[in-house]
Amino acid sequence: MAAKEQLYYEMTIAGCRRKLPVCPINDDLSIAGFVIFGDPELTVRCAEELLKLAPEYDYLLTAEAKGIPLVHEMARQHGDKKYMLARKAVKLYMTDVLDVAVRSITTDRVQHLFIDGPDAAAMKGKRILIVDDVISTGESLRALETLVEQAGGIICGRMAILAEGDAIGREDIKFLEPLPLFRPDGTPIE
Repeated sequence: MAAKEQLYYEMTIAGCRRKLPVCPINDDLSIAGFVIFGDPELTVRCAEELLKLAPEYDYLLTAEAKGIPLVHEMARQHGDKKYMLARKAVKLYMTDVLDVAVRSITTDRVQHLFIDGPDAAAMKGKRILIVDDVISTGESLRALETLVEQAGGIICGRMAILAEGDAIGREDIKFLEPLPLFRPDGTPIE
């Protein structure tokens, strides 16, 4: 049996040209896989461009895992001493944990996001800028918003490198580039 040819979608993101693999979600829908892990040039450039659009904030917040290098670089460029991370599992060091369930387009099951109690306490009354690599259905974004609200933080903005699907039309999300959804044959859905 012959291996199926990998399809790609080429685009420019923050001045960097990249080929994204088109990956099937189901029989009718595919998405372009976007991963900044291992791509320092893209991470640095995206952080720089997002910071130009960012509102005033006290802390950055992202979900584990693909948003981590992005918020780390944004915090470094901005001179922040700390950023927040919603983990996918409770770690031994975590206490008084806040928990919310989430179902993302890229996972086949319900997951949970957790905020460590001391981070949640630090969020209280502070402006929190939620950042992610890609926003699509908005489920992960909603989970992060719920954690911020549970902690008593103030959501001052929502940002992503890319927005796909319904997220493209949302006025409450700032993003660098739109990313289309795809048919199984790799053609963009208009």
